[in-house]
Amino acid sequence: MELDLGILKPQELLSLRLRLLYEKAGCCKFHLGRFEEYSLYQEYRRFLSHEEVLTFTDLDGRLLAMKPDVTLSIAKSAQPEPGECKRYYYTENVYRPSQESHTFQEIGQTGLEYIGALNDEVEAEVLSLALNSLALAGPDFVLELSHMGFVAGLLDAVGAPEPVRPKLLNCIRDKNAHELQALAFRAGLSPQGTDALCSLITLSGSWKTVLEKAAPLALNAPMGAALAEIKTVCGMLEERGETEKLKLDLSLVNDISYYNGVVFQGYLAGIPRAILRGGQYDPLAEQFTPGARAVGFALYQDELQRLEAPEPPVEKSGGEKVMLNVALPKGRLGDKVYDLLSGAGYGCQSGYADTRKLVVENPSAGIRYFLVKPSDVAIYVEHGAADIGIVGKDILQESGADVYELLDTGLGRCRMCVAGPKNFADDPGRTLRVATKFVNIAKAYYAAKGRDIDIIKLNGSIELAPILGLSDVIVDIVETGTTLKENNLKVLKEFMPISARFIANKASFQFKNEEITALVRKLSEVTESDSTL
Repeated sequence: MELDLGILKPQELLSLRLRLLYEKAGCCKFHLGRFEEYSLYQEYRRFLSHEEVLTFTDLDGRLLAMKPDVTLSIAKSAQPEPGECKRYYYTENVYRPSQESHTFQEIGQTGLEYIGALNDEVEAEVLSLALNSLALAGPDFVLELSHMGFVAGLLDAVGAPEPVRPKLLNCIRDKNAHELQALAFRAGLSPQGTDALCSLITLSGSWKTVLEKAAPLALNAPMGAALAEIKTVCGMLEERGETEKLKLDLSLVNDISYYNGVVFQGYLAGIPRAILRGGQYDPLAEQFTPGARAVGFALYQDELQRLEAPEPPVEKSGGEKVMLNVALPKGRLGDKVYDLLSGAGYGCQSGYADTRKLVVENPSAGIRYFLVKPSDVAIYVEHGAADIGIVGKDILQESGADVYELLDTGLGRCRMCVAGPKNFADDPGRTLRVATKFVNIAKAYYAAKGRDIDIIKLNGSIELAPILGLSDVIVDIVETGTTLKENNLKVLKEFMPISARFIANKASFQFKNEEITALVRKLSEVTESDSTL
């Protein structure tokens, strides 16, 4: 009987093709059991993406875990000899908490790990396999490449204090230049150091162009070594004819305590988030084999199911111009944002306010607006239903959406505050009762202070809570403070400035980069001219 591959589903066929690719590269299949001793994850939890692990007690009394990670188990088992590089590939499921559903999720991964003796040729081979893996998944893809050694070296060069480095990295990762500048200023960095950090956000494009621009920034030996390594590896890929879909983006950063060399991630057109992630992780490999180095990646096959979803019910433009899909908040903020965009040349002839339609567009300007509830803007953008959006910083912070924050429009300025009775005096000896609708923001604020709190979630009339004794204080947005004064309350602590931010889906930023960058530039010109009036 002849084998008919046509009966296989796309994901099943992709798995076979990936296996063939990795087998031809000399990789051995690594199979793990579904369970692992929980003690492994407890001891090395700093190397896990999430500390939450699904556990149970076995019949013999052992505490086992549904494995949340494959790399840790492979690194433990590999044990390469000196000078040896072990090559493994795998197709496994892992179990991790989902931020969206707040439940544990089974995630299908296919990937590979090279552990032992590494050199530039080995790194180029892994990147080549990552590029070819993406090519098997779809024809339109991008692989982003960066180097943690360059970023870590720059943080050392500018004298960034250790406690503030994670926050600086978050701003760089989100392409959030406006908050990066403010954070660097508060950390006492020089103007030159701040400019150097902000320049990372702009170092994105073809590898030769970016290396040329980055060379003047190499302020110490680690930074120079990182650029030399990138140049060598990319040169090897160019010799293979594999740099067309390769992009160098030095703002791509990851956990600096886990990754110490190249890091990379891959996007496929039609999928709103990265489907491939990887990098060099020597610190983990050395935990089990002193002197060992390691590099690898995982392709998240579950994300590929999104390609099978139907297209959203939006009329297509008849022209060839690329359309930007914008999540626009309804209401007063949306009106201001639309006026701002219209002033930048992205208005609609009929005007979005003159219709009850939820979708309006201007094909000649390459713009399409989705009118959504303000609290939903970040969700539409993160999940790729919209390419870009404008959302209040309060909503963005509360949602934790994984998006790029490209611009502070300056609209809707207010502040997040702790407020309470005028005679309030905190008693550290008891748990503080906090009423708010911004649960995640309040938790993060008090966690940073080490203060025990009880959260009381309310959706309206937050000021009433301390008046009736329901809470000690509130965490809420304050614009003028009039409502607080009229109810004998006052601002106790102002801790986060708020305004409307321009955000972008990370995948859309890859495939519609020219259009998004042009819009941001024009929007910046309009906001800057308005601020000078």
